[in-house]
Amino acid sequence: MQEPDTHSKFFGYLLWIFGFLGAHRFYYGKPITGTVWFFTLGLFLVGWIVDLFLIPSMDEEADYRFVEGPVSYNISWLLLTFTGLLGLHRMYMGKWITGILYLLTGGLFLVGVLYDFWTLNTQISERNHGSLLH
Repeated sequence: MQEPDTHSKFFGYLLWIFGFLGAHRFYYGKPITGTVWFFTLGLFLVGWIVDLFLIPSMDEEADYRFVEGPVSYNISWLLLTFTGLLGLHRMYMGKWITGILYLLTGGLFLVGVLYDFWTLNTQISERNHGSLLH
């Protein structure tokens, strides 16, 4: 049986470059520490450097925690991280109404984008799980 591979180490390291803002931690489903990293600049850069070595284990944990399926975590996170205010990540997941709403309101005045940083992995996992049932 093939092991799940929902998240990418390459993409995790790419986000790690911006990791002092917590991007890689959000990506791997760790919103609390992602928020701490955001407000402390990666625990004053010390935590950010330590994460260089923790990414492989965070990747493995995320691979088992979240459901594989047609919606790619990597594409969704790429769209959220770099175009979140435009709602492209929501449109990609098939959430057209809220995607257009984000486009017209700057990600619901940034609050929606912050919500998505906290919950995107779960949203994708639920979407992928639903597609497996059909």
